[in-house]
Amino acid sequence: MLENLFADAVARDWDDSPEGTLRIAVVGCGGHARAVSLPAIATADYCEPTVIVSGSAEKRAELGETYMATALDYHEYTAGQAVDEYDAVYVSTPNRLHLPHVETAARLGKAVICEKPLEATLERAERLVAACENEGVPLMTAYRMQAAPVVRRLREFLRGGGIGEPQRAFGDFTYPALDGERGPDQWRLDPELAGAGALFDLGIYPLNTVRFLFDSDPVAAWGDTRSTGEAFAEVDEHSDFSVDFGEYVGNFSASFSGYTTTRLTVQGTHGRVVVDPAFGSTEDRDIMVETKAGRVRLVGVGANETREEFDYFANAVLTGGEIESDGEDGLVDMRTMTAVLESAETGSRVDVRN
Repeated sequence: MLENLFADAVARDWDDSPEGTLRIAVVGCGGHARAVSLPAIATADYCEPTVIVSGSAEKRAELGETYMATALDYHEYTAGQAVDEYDAVYVSTPNRLHLPHVETAARLGKAVICEKPLEATLERAERLVAACENEGVPLMTAYRMQAAPVVRRLREFLRGGGIGEPQRAFGDFTYPALDGERGPDQWRLDPELAGAGALFDLGIYPLNTVRFLFDSDPVAAWGDTRSTGEAFAEVDEHSDFSVDFGEYVGNFSASFSGYTTTRLTVQGTHGRVVVDPAFGSTEDRDIMVETKAGRVRLVGVGANETREEFDYFANAVLTGGEIESDGEDGLVDMRTMTAVLESAETGSRVDVRN
């Protein structure tokens, strides 16, 4: 069984071969959108970038020319200009700006894929999801790993009892926020725009991935946050938290400083799985599965999962299919992380269930 575990590691179990192309307006053209998302959309099978929305005239000119797309500023987007030139909206602005941009898309009747976390606060995230529900437009929380064929194959294996009953999950995402050209003035270190620091930006990855792999909803959460560097005075530089999933517990960490680490381990009664690297947007996955039946390792898969994410979204919108990583999925993580922040303040375990 283990020998055939990843035989179809690149097969899309969600692909319905839709007809047509989903035209996407990209709202927010920060570093991630320019370096990762836009190239993924442009090379995807079922979608293309046709509208660029940015507050920077320089970015509008450059990206509009590069992708042969109509370029708008935020006022023009809100006013509904070029509304006939796109079918869906990808929101990639700072967290606290997601709500107004999603509300505009919903009002204009456009499907939405919104970066995670959905917003800077749980209350605003709930309003965001409600806006799409009220207008009847599809909403996808941009959890790219959920669309990756190799991750979905791993989910099938785990849910089928491949390592027995889950017992513990461990996840760490450490990424130095100040490395390279990123200085202390970036929006991720502004609590008003970000909502929280490493927890929201990085901790959401192991949390959501474990939930996806085992189809689990949190029961309770507890944790601690701390900051030592001056640049992180208003947000958490480090976050360590645990989540009670009922039948098993997840222990996670997220840090804005330290040696870059993206690792996920899930341990069951009959085996374990280690993914390292696990969460980077351009990293090839290295997956090791070990059970009493033996060990198998898959190296070098997953680097195109952002492209998979947008094709998954386009496939669902074009065919009217289900979106697994919908608004409610994003809200579960928002509730859980909000509980972690409450726990860090009170020192108590916090119930997550509605």
